[in-house]
Amino acid sequence: MDPDMTAPLRPHTELATHTVTNQPPPFEDVNLCKSDRALQSALVAAGGEVHAERLSAMGARCGAAETVDWARRANENPPKLKAFDRYGHRLDEVEFHPAYHELMRLGLDAGLSSAAWTEGEAGHVLHASMLYLMTQADAGVVCPMSMTYAAVPALRAEPAVAAEWEPRIAAGRYDPRFIPAEEKAGVTFGMAMTEKQGGSDVRANTTRALPAGEEGEYELTGHKWFCSAPMGDAFLTLAQAEGGLTCFLVPRWRPDGTRNAMHIMRLKDKLGDRSNASSEIEYHGAWARRVGDEGRGVRTIIDMVQHTRLDCILGSAGGMRAALAQALWHAEHRTAFQKKLIDQPAMKAVLADLALEAEAAVALGLRLAHSFDRAGRSEGEAAFMRLATPIAKYWVCKRQPGLVYEALECHGGAGFVEEGPMPRLYRQSPLNAIWEGSGNVIALDVLRALGREPDSLEAVRAELVAVRGINRFYDAHLRRLDDWFKPGVLGEATARAFTEDVALGLQAAALHHASPDYVFDGFCAARLDPDHRSFAYGALTGQLDVAAIVERASPL
Repeated sequence: MDPDMTAPLRPHTELATHTVTNQPPPFEDVNLCKSDRALQSALVAAGGEVHAERLSAMGARCGAAETVDWARRANENPPKLKAFDRYGHRLDEVEFHPAYHELMRLGLDAGLSSAAWTEGEAGHVLHASMLYLMTQADAGVVCPMSMTYAAVPALRAEPAVAAEWEPRIAAGRYDPRFIPAEEKAGVTFGMAMTEKQGGSDVRANTTRALPAGEEGEYELTGHKWFCSAPMGDAFLTLAQAEGGLTCFLVPRWRPDGTRNAMHIMRLKDKLGDRSNASSEIEYHGAWARRVGDEGRGVRTIIDMVQHTRLDCILGSAGGMRAALAQALWHAEHRTAFQKKLIDQPAMKAVLADLALEAEAAVALGLRLAHSFDRAGRSEGEAAFMRLATPIAKYWVCKRQPGLVYEALECHGGAGFVEEGPMPRLYRQSPLNAIWEGSGNVIALDVLRALGREPDSLEAVRAELVAVRGINRFYDAHLRRLDDWFKPGVLGEATARAFTEDVALGLQAAALHHASPDYVFDGFCAARLDPDHRSFAYGALTGQLDVAAIVERASPL
């Protein structure tokens, strides 16, 4: 371990004016997997217990003091663009702090991007759990890991392209060198979809693709307003070909060994996600391979989007758990008014409410990952996955910022100071709700899916009905869901409210299968009883076993 990346050794506590007391120790050298009972239960319910040992090892790495310091350094030293060298040669490279590379190596070498495609059993559950843990170490580096994982189903739309690139992803190795992909031990992928004039409306894209060379080869000219992780080895992008909007793979290097004409115009100055680079790029006749048929770009890329939406859910769940764990740790070690904070009834109520939210997020996230694992063998699971994924993405990601803020407030003024982890967690918290479709886009996707795929609605209904008859608040919530399908009730203006109601039901159902009764019943009382639902965390008036919920969530 690097001695510069450990906590200071025996700092002075007896100062000239006072003695330093009543301060919590650093939250580090904690196994983020073993200390998370919600994750353990959800893992078993999703059939992923076979990976328990592997995840425990990763949880120890993600919670290590060294890793905590890597994350701090990577975010305090954001990436820098090197568009040119000192002689004026065009480079289009991005430089990262060494801590960033250590974090990337931790996740990729553990198999975060490859495991779903190389493990025969519960591969997506393993991937999702790894991403949940890695997010707690640093959320920024998870972005290129997620896109690399999610590129595989899109690549499979073009077997020749998949045969070349999928083994490089499956290698599960981090190789930061900027050299042609065929010379590397492993690769990472990025995405470049949106343009200034269209944003989420990718059909408004103006980037042009003209045939060049062999069948399936093109040259692209145009711009992309958001290109995440521009130091990736290849990018899935959309451009207008003769047959319409089409998906392409754009590598950073051309087949002849020269740099491709993908130029990084600038890096984004972002609210959060600072360890990761996001960019604006231009294609100046960039060499590309077609992925899927011309005119089928959206259809080709939607499989990648579905998988990155799963990662948004687990990323938000991981961000919630990170914030909750920090709040619990602080409250367990800090005294106020002659009691530990965690023993103060008002604080305990807040922490219990946050714990319910965080556990519901990971339970539903791993339930969805389980459906990804089984979709190829079960039509019902495939149908459930198609509709439940955008529903969960909408709701879980929207819940993250409020939870992180409340966890920050649990620290008092200490939570507002940049030396601690809470400001970074707070800045990061809105991202997953924006990435891969912000709220309105996702809610309208849910609405379209209802009309396009009635089997998906039936699969979600079956999931909900299976838990009927156990909790009166849950049963009443199911009856209210039926009201949505009365004539004239459900439309674009009400799509958000409908999505929220279904998501709450799915979270409760997932908790029933994964968690103790006091968690399931507590969630139903706090979230599904219209007489006791509140607009703020901690305003609990229903009957909950607050002490048991808080004890279960504790990272001690």
